[in-house]
Parts: sequence; C-alpha cells; structure tokens
Amino acid sequence: MKILITGACAVSARSVLRSLKMSELFKESEFIGWDMCSLLYGVYAGEFDRIYKVPAAGSSDYRKVAQKILDEEKPDAVIVVPEVEVLYWSKKPFEVPHIVPPAKFAELVISKERLFDALAGTELVPEYRNIAADEIMQADFKSSLGYPVWIRDGAAGTASAKGAFKAESLEELQAWVKINPHTTQFQLSQFLPGRNLGCFCLFKEGKLIKMAQAQRIEYIMAKVAISGITGNTSKGRLLNESKIKDVALKAIDILCDKTGEKMNGLVVVDMKEDAEGYPIITEINIRHVAFSSSFAMAGQNISEAQLLLALDRDDEITGSIQRDYPSGNLLLRDVDGAPVYIENEQPIIIGESYNKK
Repeated sequence: MKILITGACAVSARSVLRSLKMSELFKESEFIGWDMCSLLYGVYAGEFDRIYKVPAAGSSDYRKVAQKILDEEKPDAVIVVPEVEVLYWSKKPFEVPHIVPPAKFAELVISKERLFDALAGTELVPEYRNIAADEIMQADFKSSLGYPVWIRDGAAGTASAKGAFKAESLEELQAWVKINPHTTQFQLSQFLPGRNLGCFCLFKEGKLIKMAQAQRIEYIMAKVAISGITGNTSKGRLLNESKIKDVALKAIDILCDKTGEKMNGLVVVDMKEDAEGYPIITEINIRHVAFSSSFAMAGQNISEAQLLLALDRDDEITGSIQRDYPSGNLLLRDVDGAPVYIENEQPIIIGESYNKK
C-alpha cells in the first residue's frame, strides 16, 4: 500500500507517520510525503520513502503540482495534515481516498475570531475581545477584561501560542504590541490559570469513532517563548475525563448545527481550565498535533483509524472509542528523540538507579 502524508516535514505529520509505522495494518506501506520543505530536518531525516516539494496551498499553482504528484504516485490514500491544506481539501477535494472535516466547519474554526463568535454566550469559550493593534496603543486604552489578560495573534491558522502573552498591566500589553509590529489584529481573552488540555475527536458521517485526551504540562524549549508555550509538549499526561469529552462534543455539535453539516475527519479541541477547574475552549484545530504518536504508543492509534475511515474499511477499526490510562502515566518528549510513554511514573531517588526493564 502507498500512503501520502501532506506537510511531511513538520512535527505533526511525522507523528502521524510514526503512528502508522506502529500499525500492524500499515507498517509495511510505502510512505510518500509532500511539503513546502522549509524545515530541512524533515527533508533529510529519511523517515519517508521520498518527499516532494510543493507550493503553499494558497498559491495559484498548488493544485497543478499536487495533481501531478497524485497522478504519478497513485497513492491508495492521503492524510492531509496542515490546517490550510485541510481547509483547501475540504472545499476542493482531490479524487483520492481521504477524510477531512466539512468545508463550512473548517472555514469557521480555522479563525479564532469566528470560532469564539460562533460559541459566544455558551460558556464554552473565555470572555474575549478582537481588537486592532492601533487601538491598544492609544494612551487612554482600557482593558474591559481587566488584568491579567491573555493577548494573542488571532489570525486564521496560527498555532503554537503565536503572538501569545499574559499581560499584567497596560504597559505590558502595549509593550507586547510594539515587539510584534507585523501583527495588526490581536485577540484579548480572559486569562485561564488551569490545566492545558487537548481532546482528539475522530468522526465519520457525524458518528464519533475515536477520542483521546491529553494534558500538556511542560513544553520543549519553553524558556525561548515569553508565554512559556512553544506548542510542542515535553511533559504530558494521557487522560480520560468526562468533563473534557462533554465540552468538546458540545462545541462540535453546536458548530455543526450552525453549518448544517455532519462532522467528518479529525479535530483537536484545545482547552484551558478556569480557576474552578472547568475546561474552556481556546481553539479548535482541524489537524493532527504532535500528541498523535503518543496516543498510538499507549494503544490508541488515531492515525490508523483515520486511514481506515478514508479507505472505507471502517469494520477493521477495533477497540473502544476511548481508552483508560493509569492515573500515574507520563508522556515525555525531547527535541532529538521519539516520545516515551510511561504507564506508571516512579520517583527517581538520589543515589539510586533507574533500571531498564
């Protein structure tokens, strides 16, 4: 079997690849990738059998180049990873097996502004304001949300806490705008002090097929970002909590009701808990995130299930919708290594050794 994964050089796509290589059904497949190839590590790491360079999904020649590759390679299925490509494929699909969220839903959630507006008044999203940089810089500007306040770039498709900062005062807010001169529109939102959560939801024709939850505890190279969030988790935990599931599914139901579509494909609902421990949605991604292979290591292979759905081999999907994980589990990731999943963390004591079992 030949499988093509788009956005192949990025961490999320390589996590999908790692997941499929763990699958007994697909591990012997030929894996082809395409990407803009700006991340050279992904090009030369040798994880794919071959990688094609393609233009950005928004460029005028993207479809011509993509179609030429599809015609030459004739893959059995495609997993589309980058959000801008997912949006493109949802609107203008290619004739090759794949599964992505429906077009109106994708168009809505790729913009944090549109997402928050669609869920306003539901208590599923934080209090927020969309505001121009020039307005924040006015001397008499007052934050209607008070302080501390979370400020971030609210543009469509932004990720990894781009342009994000916890501002404690007007001076800090305006300083943040000054050092991000290329961001003209910001989103101010209620600061949420609790756990950082992600909920993977895989659907076909409105039916939930698989779900997986995780907590992001620490981040790779966190010190290089003022927010402390770089988008790549170095320490996390796999979860199975009803309150996370309920918030994610309620939001998806509301949005699908608004768009009149049945949910398809994979979405990742990101949340942070408020001071009372209630999960509040911060964004909805229409793509895999780097946790994908970590779930696969723990026995919940979302990528495998997604591929089976794309191939209309739904009856081969096994296991429950969710898995239970030991409360002491731990996920560890580093820059130069594959994720490590530990079912039960044990304390490491000075003077004693850790023995590989």
